[in-house]
Amino acid sequence: MSRERRRRISTWITVHLVNPPMRLMLDRGIAPKTHALLETIGRKSGQARRTPVGNGLRGDNFWIVTEHGHRAAYVKNIKANPRVRVKVGRRWYEGTGHLLPDDDPRERMRMLGRPVNDALVRLVGTEQLTIRIDLDERLPGTG
Repeated sequence: MSRERRRRISTWITVHLVNPPMRLMLDRGIAPKTHALLETIGRKSGQARRTPVGNGLRGDNFWIVTEHGHRAAYVKNIKANPRVRVKVGRRWYEGTGHLLPDDDPRERMRMLGRPVNDALVRLVGTEQLTIRIDLDERLPGTG
């Protein structure tokens, strides 16, 4: 199967089957702690767009390793407007997203230590890309 076809199938499954119930649970603060909700501003619509992602909260940063790199809609949104919000549990954090094309996504996934999430990213992903979100507010115990 070609990389493009795999990306299209994976995106359809994620957008239509996986994300809607996960987004609902994350909105209500009842999703597993392994997940978080990323909110970007749509580059065309100007509307808030919410995407479930693996929980990458580590200190004053939130880390994302994308499945489809620069082709993911939320990556395009971050390129257009790097200001984002991330909901972890029942709390929202604001920050600025930075695409890190020189970062090693596999090493980043090892550092994050999310075996199930990261295995799925590797399995269905076509181009991994690391994103670091610098959170505006310092978290307790991070200096």
